[in-house]
This record gives sequence, C-alpha cells and structure tokens, in this order.
Amino acid sequence: MAMENPTSSGVAKNGAILCMERVTKIFPGTVALDEVDFNVYRGKVNALVGENGAGKTTLMKLVAGVEQPTKGRLLLEGEEISVKSPREAAALGIGIIHQELNLFPYLSVAENIFMAREVTNGGGVAIAHKIQEERTRELLARLEQPIDPRSLVGNLRIGQQQIVEIAKALAQDTRILIMDEPTSALSAAEVAVLFKIITDLKAQGVSIVYISHRLEEIMKIGDYITVLRDGKLMEEASIDSIDVPWIVTQMVGYEPVESFHSENHTVAGRELVRVKDLTLNRPGGEGYALDHVSFSLQAGEVLGVYGLMGAGRTEMVECLVGLHPEARGEIWVRGKDVQAKGKTIDERIHSGICLIPENRQEEGLIQCLSVAQNMTLASLWNYLRAGVHISKQREKSSVDAMIRDLSIKVSDPQVLVSSLSGGNQQKVVVGKSLLTSPRVLLMDEPTRGIDVGAKAEIFAIMNRLAAEGLGILFVASELKEIMGVADRILVMSKGKVTGEFTRDEATKEALVKASAVGHGPAT
Repeated sequence: MAMENPTSSGVAKNGAILCMERVTKIFPGTVALDEVDFNVYRGKVNALVGENGAGKTTLMKLVAGVEQPTKGRLLLEGEEISVKSPREAAALGIGIIHQELNLFPYLSVAENIFMAREVTNGGGVAIAHKIQEERTRELLARLEQPIDPRSLVGNLRIGQQQIVEIAKALAQDTRILIMDEPTSALSAAEVAVLFKIITDLKAQGVSIVYISHRLEEIMKIGDYITVLRDGKLMEEASIDSIDVPWIVTQMVGYEPVESFHSENHTVAGRELVRVKDLTLNRPGGEGYALDHVSFSLQAGEVLGVYGLMGAGRTEMVECLVGLHPEARGEIWVRGKDVQAKGKTIDERIHSGICLIPENRQEEGLIQCLSVAQNMTLASLWNYLRAGVHISKQREKSSVDAMIRDLSIKVSDPQVLVSSLSGGNQQKVVVGKSLLTSPRVLLMDEPTRGIDVGAKAEIFAIMNRLAAEGLGILFVASELKEIMGVADRILVMSKGKVTGEFTRDEATKEALVKASAVGHGPAT
C-alpha cells in the first residue's frame, strides 16, 4: 500500500551504519547530486532507485571513494569520514560491484578475483596461483557456477563475467556491499542463487546497497528504499509500506503503461529475412552453438527471441550480422542470399542489417570518443566528399537530427559518450545503427541496465520503426518485456528453436516450458 510521507513513517536513523547528509556533487556544467540524504541500515538491503541519470551511480561512487563530494558529509558508525580512493573505502569495509564490469579480459578468473590482493607464497615473492584458484573454485561453488578459475575472462559470456564480478566482491571482507545492477545479465536461476547469498550476508550483519531497475526484485529482497530523481532525493521508505506503482511514480512522476505493444503498426507480410538451417559449431567443435535454426522476419514485424543464458540467442544475431563467417546455412535478406555473397560485417550493413549488441560498453561504443563520433562510426561513407574527406557539416546535421529524434539528453554532441547515463548511451547505439539506414534491426537485450522510463522510450522507438516498415528482431530475457512488445516470439534452448508463438498464443507458462527443453523438468 502506498504512503503519502514514507520518510516520516518510522524509518529511524539510529539503525544506520552509514549516513550521507546533504551531499552535493557538481561536475562542470552539471549538478549530479543536489543536497541528497541517504541512509544505509545495518544488516538490511537498502534499495536505491531512479531513472538513468538520476544520480544513483554518482552517489555510490562517493561512498566507494571513486569520487569525492563537492559539499556534504559522510558518517560511518557515527564518525565523519573522508574516502579519497577505492583502496581507502576497502580499508573501511566498503565494497562495490560495478554496473559496467571492471574486469581484465586477458587474465584468468582467479587473477581477476584476487587483483591487487594477490595471495603470495611464504617469502612474498611469487603469487600462489594454486591457492588463488582453489579459493576461486570455492567462491564459484557458493554461487553454483561451474566456471574454471583458469579460464580467461574475455572468453566468458557477459552473464558469466557478471558472476565473476560478484565473486570478486564476495572475496573481500566487507561491512557495506554496493551492488549496482548485479542481475542485469543473469538468468532466473542465477538470480535466485544471488538472492540466497544476499540473505546469508544479511544474516552475517553485512549491509547491502542494491541498485536495480527490476522493481519486482526490489520488492522481493529489499528492506528500505530510497528514490532519486534528477539528482534530488524524492523519498525514503520501508519496502513493506509501498508497492511497485508507488516506486515508478516517485521515479518518473507518472506510471507508464504495462504493455509497450503498439497497434499502430501492422505486419506487412513482405518477407525481409529468411534463415534456413543456420548452424554454428562451438569453439573446439564440441557440439552446436546454433543447431539448424530456421525462421523468417517480415516487414513491420517485431520478432521476439526468448531463452535462457546459453540458448544461442546472441550467437544467432551475431551470425546474422556477419560476426561468424564460418557459420553454415542460408540467410536471405530482401530476396538476396547474403550468406553466400556477403559474409563480412561491412557487407551485411550495406545489405540492410545492423546490430545493437548486448554489451554496449565494449561492443557498441568507444568510450574515449564523443557522442557524435560514436554515432557516425558505422556510416562514415555517407559523409565522404570526393571519397576522401568527411563533410563535417553533413555529419553534424545527421547527428543533431538523430539526437532530437531519439530525445538523447546531452549538452553537446562533442562530449565523451562515457559521460552519458546508461539509457542515453543506449540511445546513441540505436542512433548509430539507424544512421546506416537499416531495413532489419537486430536488438540484443536493448534494455539491459536501463530504467523503466528509458525502457518505455526504447520500446516506443521500436514500435515507430516497425510502423515505418523495418523488421526488428528483439532478444530479451524478461518475459514481461518480450510478451509486451513482440508480435511473434521464438523460443530457443541449447542452440535450437524449441517454440514459436503468435502474440495471442504466448503465455508465460508456454515460453518457460519451451525454454527448458533439454534442461530437465521446467520449474
């Protein structure tokens, strides 16, 4: 049940291990936090929510020593502290799991987990790799993950990398553990394991700061909630006194509709893509990543693809865009066999296919380039003069128009893309794809790590593009999203298509059952 003034409902400061009082953080031209109060209650899950750009991550960077406040103060156990670095934060018992993974791809899982805290032999000269690997194996067993401690992190899928990031945090002796979107790339089974770990940590007296856009998760495991909007504190409440609509209203000022499906577009019936027997071997030849996959996509259609982690969804869209030229089978785009005559990514883009990848940080954007440079990166040929020089005026005109069209919040297109919130970064990736003038848009987990308001904007963009006749293939892990957006849904399991449903036929039970084929009984 919603409350009018939850802050006055008995949430007592004397139960807090950490208090932030009237904290302000000003970056050049931006007030990221404006006199925010935030309390972390001892042995509780303290949820922190808000739209992308609300100030959540900035607030946590102040706690973790990554940034320092412009004004205000931090009190730990009643004593004022000044945290100048992550090392100082760690010494105070404060740990953080970052939303954007902070891992070294060319080091092993064990080396990542013990980075800067290496276990050495008796003389302190060499790293005790076997001990590190054994402790890593124990941590991963606690997380119920059969990941080899010696595997290179760069060879792991994004969800497995998220598990490594969590294991790295658990390896440290923390009093306060900040989890910034820890489940954004996890399957339902992995989320359940993480929730058990959180319960164990609470029992040990560890205080959790939990940032998530999955509001149902917060209602399930949270004890207290703090809502930020535009860098300001909106409300603080106990979870048992509020509900999801209350959270959404505090975050965005209104309650978005549950279904994002639009009746304004109609599937034209003209086939844009036909895939027949698409097959991809796993590295080392041990079975199929894709096992003779066949489907079609029509103009004006939003085709959803659902499945558990490792089902082959990402490998499928990667094959469509040319990332795996070794793949076998047929891919026809607008009546042309692109698998036979256009296997490179550049050729696929020119044929009308473009991909919005799952990992926008590493695969969708170049962090050291500006918003404008990122946006035109895949379509530079459109701005060449005499085939040599780039027309800056034409490029600027396209970028400005796309920023307006997608409502990207940015003060200047020349600022670094890394300075934008997650939702606005995702819109830059979408804009980059649209500037290639695609006919087929592949969207792999396009709402990962963005808030409910930004999701609504992404879905509105998808519906508008479908209404304009584009074919959209949309990969998602959240049933609510895929059932609310897609015209038709494919379900994958272990590299195969195990189910196909129209919008009217799709039910949660049917999708879950199809996704569990080959995994034992569905639960």
